[in-house]
Amino acid sequence: MGNSGTNLMTEGKISSKIIQFALPIFWGNLFQQLYSLVDGLVVGNFVGMEALAAISSTGSLTFLIIGLFNGIFMGSSVVISKYFGAGDDEKVSKAIHTDIGFALICGVLMTLLGIFVAPSILRLMKTPDEIFDLANQYLTLHFAGIMTIALYNTASGIFQAVGDSKHPLYYLIISSVSNIVLDVLFVGVFHWGVAGAAVATIIAQLLSVILSFWKLMHIDAVHKVSLGKICLDKEILKEIIGIGLPSGVQNSVIGFANVIVQANINIFGAAAVAGYGASARLEGFVFIPITSLALAMSTYEGQNLGARNYERAKKGADFGIISSIVLAETIGIITFILAPQLIELFTTDPDAVAVGALKNRTTALFYFALALSHCFAGILRGAGKSKVPMFVMLGTWCIFRVLYIEIATYFIKDIVVVFWAYPITWIMSTVIFFIYYLKSDWLHGFEKHTR
Repeated sequence: MGNSGTNLMTEGKISSKIIQFALPIFWGNLFQQLYSLVDGLVVGNFVGMEALAAISSTGSLTFLIIGLFNGIFMGSSVVISKYFGAGDDEKVSKAIHTDIGFALICGVLMTLLGIFVAPSILRLMKTPDEIFDLANQYLTLHFAGIMTIALYNTASGIFQAVGDSKHPLYYLIISSVSNIVLDVLFVGVFHWGVAGAAVATIIAQLLSVILSFWKLMHIDAVHKVSLGKICLDKEILKEIIGIGLPSGVQNSVIGFANVIVQANINIFGAAAVAGYGASARLEGFVFIPITSLALAMSTYEGQNLGARNYERAKKGADFGIISSIVLAETIGIITFILAPQLIELFTTDPDAVAVGALKNRTTALFYFALALSHCFAGILRGAGKSKVPMFVMLGTWCIFRVLYIEIATYFIKDIVVVFWAYPITWIMSTVIFFIYYLKSDWLHGFEKHTR
């Protein structure tokens, strides 16, 4: 069987390989963010500020639940890339079909968990009464279609593990354009409100799933999918969970901390929720180059360390670190300068715009620290040492962030105090990661993990 569509990152110019792989991920993530952006733009402009606040208030809760499973899927991608780099086609196939079987189970669990637990958590988050019903409606519909997210992320992870970041991009472009059309139709023309935005997103995501798996089932390559081979290989699944569970826990603890942040934002009213939500949607875009590079680093390190190319792995990591800093600060400066104008794309309510601009100007110049944390986490995850990012994020982005917010807001009732939780904890995690990167033998993490 051939390897058409794959990209072996164990040879060739390092910077070119990483950039060529990261760029389609960047564009793919950009179009994926359009799901969230278009929901916000259409709902905010056609329905109103309260509807925008309702959708915005669900973001951190959604990430809390989905983040756990998406982190586990990251582990499967690392396992596949390791075997692909080592040239073990049989284990690549086993890992892929175990990954799909596991995704189906996770999709069912996410649906049930989201529908039955989320409404109660919305109450615990002190969601304002005037937006609670809309938020609950949007969240229930969102989780009803969560299987599409699980399956698309699985397919995308398979493509990326073998170095193919282009096909996920193609499918996301198609589904994103569909989402835009359906959003305008359901919300702007049919006046279905937040329910229309949720349904439009589900249909668009389903389209990307169909396209992705059609390609995987018809490709003549090592990562070909056959429905009859879907399984749960015990040893492969153990390896996937061993690497992926720490990443999932990492995502979830970050999500939990953000739920606490959201609860503290909710206290300031609907305008604050809308402004903070608009800022979060904007940052979802400006973070794309950062997260895309981090994902590229995981695949790059997984393939090269799977092939025992230690020196090449180290050079690639150094390139990723320097690139992260340059990218993040360029984006941060632009965001700082244009903050009010960018927030006004989502809402024209002056109070909401003021809150959103304040949030961005508090955090934008510290994006370098966020970028470095993501980059170090991607490198270590690709090296099979996913427990390190988990513990660092648990300590800084969860425990310390929550303690800081609870203590600081007790003494100072100002929303900017909540916003400062982000740059403070980004800097803390970056310092810890940097020390670990310099002092540890992370290059041999895969070897020790699988020995």
